[in-house]
Amino acid sequence: MALPLASPADTAVYGSYRFDTSEPRYRFGGRIAPDGPFPPEPGRYHVYAGWFCPWSHRVTITRALTGLTHVVSVSYVDNERDGRGWAFRESYGPDPVNGFTLLREAYEATEPGFTGLVSVPTLWDRATRQVVSNTHAAIEVDLATRFDAEVDVFPVRLRAEIEALDDWIGPAINHGVAAATTAGPAGTSARAALLDAFARLDERLATQPFLVGDTVTLADIRLWVTLVRYDVGPNADRAIHPGLPEFPHLWAYARRLYTLPAFRDTTDFAAFTRPGAEQPDWTGVSA
Repeated sequence: MALPLASPADTAVYGSYRFDTSEPRYRFGGRIAPDGPFPPEPGRYHVYAGWFCPWSHRVTITRALTGLTHVVSVSYVDNERDGRGWAFRESYGPDPVNGFTLLREAYEATEPGFTGLVSVPTLWDRATRQVVSNTHAAIEVDLATRFDAEVDVFPVRLRAEIEALDDWIGPAINHGVAAATTAGPAGTSARAALLDAFARLDERLATQPFLVGDTVTLADIRLWVTLVRYDVGPNADRAIHPGLPEFPHLWAYARRLYTLPAFRDTTDFAAFTRPGAEQPDWTGVSA
């Protein structure tokens, strides 16, 4: 029997998506831990993700890079939503775990009458049939540290440096890029902070292959999901500056990461590229 799918997104019928802003934006923050209610058992957890979403992308890259593709499963919501929120449609297939047509059904199964934000990524527990977390930073760290990872992307000796980098890369780039597209003093300030961060990273990457140490870490994953969207999304019209190739070391680094299957195979440019945007050449690789 075929699993059900949601009807096409239709804002004329269902309106635009809204949620109760008085609720915490990320309502669920459960953690995978050996001594907690969500132990690290292979096959127990499922990630609901979105190809369009950079926060989901951080989780799916981490899952792939650490070799957890057979330990934690993943499926994708459709790229469009209406007043019903994110849904499972023909574009990426049905919900293989619960047969939900709408992601909000997972939240309502966890908390009846839920009115807060339904977001991706969402970590689901098959055993207790509830949402564990919709806090992306916690999900990526738990996948990186709570299972037998093939690659350690959050080594203990580098964690302080990784988090210190995130303290300024997060505000200036990951969160600041949207503000950099706006007019007025706030937009001017955000653009200045963004371009300064790019320049600092370009200088840093002139003498080392990755942001921290000699291997890929969460620091690289967190930065890269914004870089790959930058020139086909926020900077598609080149209103901020001429593009990432203006920073040669940062650009070479970004393309080098794209050669890794964990980065390349979790990327769907069609899901986040603005219509008519000119896509840079991601296939060229610099040493």
